Amino acid sequence: MKDFFKTYRSDIPAGLVVYLVALPLCLGIALASGAPLFSGVISGIIGGIVIGFLSDSKLSVSGPAAGLTVIVFSAIATLGSFEAFLLAVFISGVIQLVLGYVRAGVIGHFFPTSVITGMLTAIGLGIIFKQIPHAFGYDIQGIDAAAFDERYGHHTFSELYYMIAGILPGAVIISVLSMGILFLWDTKAIKNNPITKLVPGPLVVVVLGVALNELFKATAPVMALGSTHLVSLPEMSGFSSLIDELRFPEFGAITNLEVWVVAFTIAIVGSLESLLSLDACDKLDPEKRISSPNKELKAQGWGNVLAGLVGGLPMTAVIVRSSANVNAGGKGKLSAVFHGALLLLSVLFFAPYLNYIPLSALAAVLIHVGLKLNKVSIYKSAIKQGANQYIPFFATIIVILLTDLLKGISFGIVVGFIFVLRSNFRSGITLSNVGNNYMVQISRNLYFFNKAQLRRILQYLPENINLLIDGTEVDFIDNDILATIKDFCETAEQKGIKVTFMQSETAVLPMFRKKAA
Repeated sequence: MKDFFKTYRSDIPAGLVVYLVALPLCLGIALASGAPLFSGVISGIIGGIVIGFLSDSKLSVSGPAAGLTVIVFSAIATLGSFEAFLLAVFISGVIQLVLGYVRAGVIGHFFPTSVITGMLTAIGLGIIFKQIPHAFGYDIQGIDAAAFDERYGHHTFSELYYMIAGILPGAVIISVLSMGILFLWDTKAIKNNPITKLVPGPLVVVVLGVALNELFKATAPVMALGSTHLVSLPEMSGFSSLIDELRFPEFGAITNLEVWVVAFTIAIVGSLESLLSLDACDKLDPEKRISSPNKELKAQGWGNVLAGLVGGLPMTAVIVRSSANVNAGGKGKLSAVFHGALLLLSVLFFAPYLNYIPLSALAAVLIHVGLKLNKVSIYKSAIKQGANQYIPFFATIIVILLTDLLKGISFGIVVGFIFVLRSNFRSGITLSNVGNNYMVQISRNLYFFNKAQLRRILQYLPENINLLIDGTEVDFIDNDILATIKDFCETAEQKGIKVTFMQSETAVLPMFRKKAA
């Protein structure tokens, strides 16, 4: 505990900066998820105080994540109620705890980079498409975007057409100016300025949005945004009123198979995003400390268990807030915990002021997040790496946008696996010869799917030759491959083929030679 406060001089200012970044993101992500805005702030509080304290990372910050918005949005609609969804969040936390205790932190290494990049890119595109109507003042769905889908039969792309009839000039002005500020805040001039670099762009956008709308009310009422186009948080007078606003899971839905599907989806995707963010945060750490992925899964599990019990969104470690923490000079866990405490104080005492924030300003913040996930350099990099990277990348994006996140990731992994098989088919075995001396070189471990290529090579070898089978570069050969080589050796002498072997000390070929003898 002494070490916890050891770096307070750096962590308190850093925690304040993280809070200023996190507040608009908590509200905006809840909006994009079709969930009550209060649920986003609850997750920010739990992510800061609970996960911030339990995580092994000194600099990582957790909270509601843009990467889960698509899952949350569709899950609330599928399950039919926010309370049933909270049960899925609770179960996902239990799953993450199990993953942490069985030391499954290595799972992040088993997902192809092309699929992960495609997932994040597709999430960014989904956020952009869903927030464009809000940026134009088309807030007919209000907070419960899932109910809007069910009631009116609209989908993400059709809303772009229907919003034309509901454009509000005041909202457009706020969102356009907000986007301009966010892009300005990305420039080197702002980042390198000792004063402006301490002020988060999203905070400036929120303040600007409130100021402009108040200006419209005073000078041009026709441009002003009404309450349906503003943040709507419950106003509280203390902890007792906070408890009254909490939402609780519907445990009666535990027999619903869809609840379990959503829970496993949140657990796997959330764990993966947390582990990727944890790794990225460790790389940003000036002291290059290495955090335990298994402890991170346990911390995320406890956080999601608690979030599901009190009405919060699922959460992950998030690189946006973590990088803000690093850039602000954070050195220990106190900064994350302090930012969570500030979020708690905000909902207890400042909710009336937060309700002045226009949804169009939050939409601009989220669209900017989506654009960062869709940089041109990301597409260029995927294409530059070849078809085995860009085909799974684009396949993942397309399927996620047209169906859902889980199907898109699954499809991307299948496509990526096909390219792995294709690569093994093509380069696992090579044949060369000099005169009457032939060599079959095995350049990698062989599995059953290499059998067809090996049989084709051995089948067309000429008679009366010397054949060397070189396995010096492999440690494992599947039994199907061994059986194929054994069958060939049993008939090779009849064709005048003399077979010899070369292998590494750990290869399985010596065992085969004993059997062949």
